[in-house]
Amino acid sequence: MLTPVIQEEKTGCGIAASAAIAGLTYSQAKKVANQLGIDAADKTLWSSTTSVRCLLTALDKKVADETVPFTGWDAQPDCALLAVKWHLEQGVPFWHWVVFARDGTQAYVLDSKQGLKTHVRTDFGRMHPKWFLAVSST
Repeated sequence: MLTPVIQEEKTGCGIAASAAIAGLTYSQAKKVANQLGIDAADKTLWSSTTSVRCLLTALDKKVADETVPFTGWDAQPDCALLAVKWHLEQGVPFWHWVVFARDGTQAYVLDSKQGLKTHVRTDFGRMHPKWFLAVSST
């Protein structure tokens, strides 16, 4: 089972999700992100897939080149970044990154949002992903 990583910045969900997938702490992933020129305050971290894909690649993870529309939980790969809370702001899409993981028959979502009671979620009916990026080890 992957370990949840809590985002330390309001806009650090992409860094936290990457850290959880790579088995790192938030500060370790943030250090790598900053070395790549990626900062949590940069809106492209949650309005484009480029930054999080670059970070995961630097953390030795293979990330799909293209997003795949979400069609259901059973259709998810064993590890994926999901775009939830997808919305438009002045015509620009924004979302919150979460991690979907499946270990054998157990599926769960890691949500890095600070205020949650639990960061391992199985309340799939309450989450409404727009699309996902498959992630695997290189």
